[in-house]
Amino acid sequence: MNLFITGIGSGLGKALVKVFLEEGYTVYALSRHLPDDLRGKIRFSYCDLLSLESIYPAVDSILNDIKSIDFVILNAGLLTELKDIHDTPIYEMNRMMDINVWANKVILDYFIDKNIKVNQVVAISSGASVNGNRGWHGYSISKAALNMLVKLYSREMEETHLISLAPGLILTPMLEKFVLSADEKKFPSVKRIKESPKMSPEEAAQRIYRLLPELKRFQSGSYIDIRKI
Repeated sequence: MNLFITGIGSGLGKALVKVFLEEGYTVYALSRHLPDDLRGKIRFSYCDLLSLESIYPAVDSILNDIKSIDFVILNAGLLTELKDIHDTPIYEMNRMMDINVWANKVILDYFIDKNIKVNQVVAISSGASVNGNRGWHGYSISKAALNMLVKLYSREMEETHLISLAPGLILTPMLEKFVLSADEKKFPSVKRIKESPKMSPEEAAQRIYRLLPELKRFQSGSYIDIRKI
């Protein structure tokens, strides 16, 4: 049994790797950072997903002898400081599109090109992809695009089950840095997030792992919010 995952430097990605390792999976990972406690335990390729041209060879460096993959989790994502979309330059939103959308296209294209049999793909999305709350600018746009990317690939990868999954509120470094520190008067969603229950990355990873079989009852290409399952 094996897993391919992106973005394992911290937070949810790192926690997911640990869960799958505990369950006996071989893990193949792409990320900018390899945590010290995962060294020697996984097959890893360094990759900055902002460098789109480097992704394909990075994936190939660890999957070139692989014929099938049980689970693919497209976890890597980028959020920047909350601010009005009017105040957000296009180059900043392009960075989020590159990581949150186009990097995943390159990876899915690799699987198709190399004729790798993939059982299940879970792309980590967000409630921001449908909520449209003030301040979420390019993150909301890119995650909404990710949802559609997954739906489109579900039409082409007919033997693979694909889902874009909003994992709920997770207390990650990204959430603490860019959301919990934001102006809650200007951005009302911040107050709601502060007052809402949040999972640790470890709790979220365990929940996602347990729900993987259940996700298959939803139509391939669907967007699912884990809080509504």
